[in-house]
Amino acid sequence: MKAVRIHEHGGPEVLRVDEVPKPVCPEDKVLVQIKAAALNHLDLWIRNGIPGMHLDLPLILGSDGAGVISEIGKSVTGWGVGDRVVIQPNRFCGNCEQCLAGRENYCRKFGIIGETESGVQCEYYIADTANIHPMADHLSFPEAASMQLVFLTAHQMLVKRAGLKRGETVLIYGGTSGVGSAAIQIAKDLGGRVLATVGSEEKRTFALDLGADHVFIHSENRWSRQVKELVGRKGIDVIFEHPGAATWPQSLRLLGRGGRIVTCGATTGPGVNLDLRHLFMKQQSILGSTMSDLDTFRKVMEKIHAKIYKPFVDKIFPLEAVGEAHERIENREQMGKVVLVL
Repeated sequence: MKAVRIHEHGGPEVLRVDEVPKPVCPEDKVLVQIKAAALNHLDLWIRNGIPGMHLDLPLILGSDGAGVISEIGKSVTGWGVGDRVVIQPNRFCGNCEQCLAGRENYCRKFGIIGETESGVQCEYYIADTANIHPMADHLSFPEAASMQLVFLTAHQMLVKRAGLKRGETVLIYGGTSGVGSAAIQIAKDLGGRVLATVGSEEKRTFALDLGADHVFIHSENRWSRQVKELVGRKGIDVIFEHPGAATWPQSLRLLGRGGRIVTCGATTGPGVNLDLRHLFMKQQSILGSTMSDLDTFRKVMEKIHAKIYKPFVDKIFPLEAVGEAHERIENREQMGKVVLVL
């Protein structure tokens, strides 16, 4: 079968579409024929290499996929050949104290498909039943493949970590990125007042169409002052952070009393400064968040099936054009998710 693999870390040139053996289905798992696999910024980080993190290479990339069950292990029940499914990207032991408490993303053995083990950018993928879910009937395979990781991440950040409440103001960076686009939809569904940043007028329109109430172009020098003028002395209640170093100073200035910064990434760098006096005097919180638990996954899938959360596919590439797909994300050309089809 064909699979997108890296044998070393580097730029798009290290991406290879290899011929690898088709996996044999164990008796306790299912074999999924992957029809579409979405890209995330995680794919770029894995390709480049994450400082301090060792990955076993060669590695098949990809955390988000959708496809059809082509084979079922003898001990598997509740699933049938031909079922259309999406891939749930979290991996965990299922037996530790955290897993038994429903906090699977706190498991010491927690991992992500396509990072800590080979992923779904391949023609066939062996999946545990805990990692599949029925695909929504109204979605195409590329649409279904585009939603899991970003909606899980954003939902966990806004609901379980930041506790966004109806009527609160939330600032979402990168409103046309995958996770930013998901966050806009989730925040509006929660009843939040949504402010977002984007990189161009075209992207401003995209973010407004998603539901953002106010959109600012972050390349304009006055954008943070415009936000300040809009929210006044009250400041922002929740700031949805993922760029890191480039936006951190503005985040601290815009955060209001009792405000929460919730972060899932450091795209522009991990090193930031913090004045503890502002933090404790204003009773603010800084919250880290990684992926989600299974409860969040189920709630996200319910919203997807109910057509409340909607896909936002930017562009579809054939598997062989995976390098072009990576470059589109690196050049910040996308509005929504970039997807590979097989």
